[in-house]
Amino acid sequence: MIILRHSEEVPAELRQGVVAIGNFDGVHRGHQAVLSTALALARAEDRPMGALTFEPHPRSVFQPELAPFRLTPFPIKARLIAELGADFLFTQAFDLTFAATTAEDFIQNTLIRTLDVHHIVIGHDYAFGKGRTGTPLSLRRAGAAQGFGVTELAAVTARSGVILSSTAARDAIREGRMADAQAILGRPWSIEGTVEHGEARGRSIGFPTANVPLTDTLRPRAGVYAVKVRIDDDDTIYHGVANCGRRPTFDGKGTVLEVHLFDFAESLYDRRLHVAFARFLRDERKFDGLDALKRQIVDDAQAARRYLQETA
Repeated sequence: MIILRHSEEVPAELRQGVVAIGNFDGVHRGHQAVLSTALALARAEDRPMGALTFEPHPRSVFQPELAPFRLTPFPIKARLIAELGADFLFTQAFDLTFAATTAEDFIQNTLIRTLDVHHIVIGHDYAFGKGRTGTPLSLRRAGAAQGFGVTELAAVTARSGVILSSTAARDAIREGRMADAQAILGRPWSIEGTVEHGEARGRSIGFPTANVPLTDTLRPRAGVYAVKVRIDDDDTIYHGVANCGRRPTFDGKGTVLEVHLFDFAESLYDRRLHVAFARFLRDERKFDGLDALKRQIVDDAQAARRYLQETA
């Protein structure tokens, strides 16, 4: 998949394509429906298929004071979109200047002049332009006048009737409902990062941990999780237990993700971990000393092993 920035010219071979439009944070099952529909339309007419997204996420521009909330930082989002078959990903830089673009200018400048779209695919709640005045109806009217087609998909819902959305996924993760998050996303929610050097406290009590930095990623419910981990680009799955929180038994400063892999003795420093959250085990809490903490970690590891073996 080719990644194009807003300032780059779209090559001729990628013009007149079918383009899915959205923020696509989480690339959840609703997003997957939009992207898959665009791919099917493109392949039926032997056209390129692309996705148009916005970076950074508009919410971080309008509300910079918000705590980290992204389900999928850009590298993860791009990889997931590529895995769904997109030929290219066009990232529109989003800032306050772009936010002032009218719906009409977005259609003329981005969709027609820059991307030269043949057809676009959007979700049921897509709105665009200054004040979110652009609607699916205005897109269809513009398409009829300018010569591009528009497909609007209905909301994708769970069996319960709940609409599958990024907001619903965030709520589930913040509450530790990892099975519900997986049902929305179509895969376990995960965090990726390069292992940093820590204070080696886990090693001193027999449970070495890999410290994975948290950047603009959503913070899950603070506590202990059963996790499945991939290292670098290897497809091998390792089982483990992780704590995501402030480590109240120690300094309690800053949120960190500490991962312990079962039956693994290699160094993980400077290696990239893909940590999939399988199940929430317990809330984070402060212990009266290292012995109490170690006993609890033993119990946590046993609980994680048991769950991961039963669901393998």
